[in-house]
Amino acid sequence: MENQRRDFIKKSGIALASFINPFDVFSTNKEMKENHFETIIIGGSFAGLSAAMSLGRSLRKVLIIDNQQPCNAQTPHSHNFLTQDGKPPLEILAEARKQLEAYPTVKFINDTAISASKSEDLFEIKLQKNGEAIAPKLVLAWGLKDDTSKIEGLEKCWGVSVIHCPYCHGYEVKNQPTAIISNGNEAFEYIKMINHWTKNLTLLTNGSSNLTEEQTHKIKSKGIQIIEKPITKINHQSGKVTSIDLKDAEDFPISVIYHRASFTQKSEIAAQLGCEIDEMGLIKVNDFQQTNVKGVFAAGDNASPLRQVANAVAKGSLAGVMANRELIEESF
Repeated sequence: MENQRRDFIKKSGIALASFINPFDVFSTNKEMKENHFETIIIGGSFAGLSAAMSLGRSLRKVLIIDNQQPCNAQTPHSHNFLTQDGKPPLEILAEARKQLEAYPTVKFINDTAISASKSEDLFEIKLQKNGEAIAPKLVLAWGLKDDTSKIEGLEKCWGVSVIHCPYCHGYEVKNQPTAIISNGNEAFEYIKMINHWTKNLTLLTNGSSNLTEEQTHKIKSKGIQIIEKPITKINHQSGKVTSIDLKDAEDFPISVIYHRASFTQKSEIAAQLGCEIDEMGLIKVNDFQQTNVKGVFAAGDNASPLRQVANAVAKGSLAGVMANRELIEESF
């Protein structure tokens, strides 16, 4: 992960020196302490930067806490995002950061938020390396931590040739020999969707099938093979799948895999603050990206089942707008 972080810095063209200590900013503003902000954003990827854009354009003093470990760091190209289709995600992030430099009240810090607490109307965020920062509004914009450890080779292929979203990457792999690693109701729904992009499909349940008889019959009627043997390894070349090793069976050649890995929140801060989490493990928000905790907003993968760059940008922008609106309402 440390190498991935360094690659992110190198590819995005952002030097660590460009990230500041929050206690060094706004020293000319005597009405606000040096470590006090109007909004703190935890997570500096697409949702966080989009929220920062809305708030920076609203003249708000904003701190973005980011440890430079985006979920899609090894994904080669981003798709289904107007004007950015086909660009590497890290290039889009680098351009976003460059544009945010035009807003003097938006500041970055290369650090990790490790805990949060609330006292009256202020949130206190403790940082791993730089003390603490305080603000009346929070935007939680970290991503999700995908569990890619259960199958050997999966982590190296994740986001490259093992993908989860056909809207993000399906066009580029259309009509190719494709495997889906899934089981039960999720597998049935996944099969229905991916069958639109390719008819050359195989379902790998990685063990005994949990499909109903009706689902099994429907899948097989579409000419889709179901393999129930456990998966022992995904073979690849530089992240590009070549075949799948199956227990007590010959290697299964394949070039694309769809898989929805289990995940956890990257941070425990939402739980520390009492934010509600839904049955999927996502932060519950309303239509305005507000959590059940007043003053706390969430946006991006941590609060939406639709894990797309365009969606993260849209939700982040809305979170920033609504945080600013709350600040206006409270001060007018």
